[in-house]
Amino acid sequence: MKLIRFGRPSEERPGLILPDGRRIDASGFGTDYDEVFFGSGGLERLARWLARDGGTAPVVPDGVRLGPPLCRPSKIVCIGLNYRDHARETGQEVPKEPVIFFKATSAICGPNDDVVIPKGGSKLDWEVELAVVMGRRAVYVDRDEALGYVAGYLLHNDYSERAFQLERGGQWVKGKSCDTFAPLGPFLATPDELRDVHDLQLWLKVNGETKQCSSTRELVFDVPTLVSYISQFMTLLPGDIISTGTPPGVGLGHRPPRYLAAGDEVDLGIDGLGSARQRVRAGGFTAM
Repeated sequence: MKLIRFGRPSEERPGLILPDGRRIDASGFGTDYDEVFFGSGGLERLARWLARDGGTAPVVPDGVRLGPPLCRPSKIVCIGLNYRDHARETGQEVPKEPVIFFKATSAICGPNDDVVIPKGGSKLDWEVELAVVMGRRAVYVDRDEALGYVAGYLLHNDYSERAFQLERGGQWVKGKSCDTFAPLGPFLATPDELRDVHDLQLWLKVNGETKQCSSTRELVFDVPTLVSYISQFMTLLPGDIISTGTPPGVGLGHRPPRYLAAGDEVDLGIDGLGSARQRVRAGGFTAM
């Protein structure tokens, strides 16, 4: 299945994309896509509802805004330097263990919402990433069992304000967490929608120019490794997101670095997980 949420910010309703491309309103299912949904067999119940009632569900009109495909989770766990070439372009060694940092969930927005340059920001950067959504509570999970804890996958642009991240001291989180810095979607795809999550092309363009083009084959640490590893240090709750890192081609890696400015347009996508577009604008923090 392909799960969407649509409508005005903070007023999104659940929906689905059908195999023929039609988008339907799943409000009749009775619940949104939140922690309780994922942790209580919600995907299985949603599949039964779709088979029974999907044919009579209202169609979502073209042009309606898409929001993030799931409700705000308890946490976004990000992985740094998880593509070998990206580590090299930033001048760092390929890590021996996954590099973990957090991104505030208040950064989440819809896939095609504007990305806003924060107050005092000067080095806004892009990062196309495969994101993993947890479907079960995960604690001390064995790698061989890890994929059984995954609810699905989605597209994430892990925006970064490099001046905040690298020049202001402390941890990376403050350069990753500004409002609008985590556009998700357009949809959440359940694992059966993807032939092989470790063989997906991912790409990103700025103003039509390709900046990133790689494959999840190049991940240093694959999805089951990440789920298992993170679960050794913290409880992963249903709906939590793991963002698996970005390939080479970020603005920081250009010589000289190339950062985003107001008016720029960023297009990105992953095979099987759709595409998104964000326009950059100035304006400081903005409530979503």
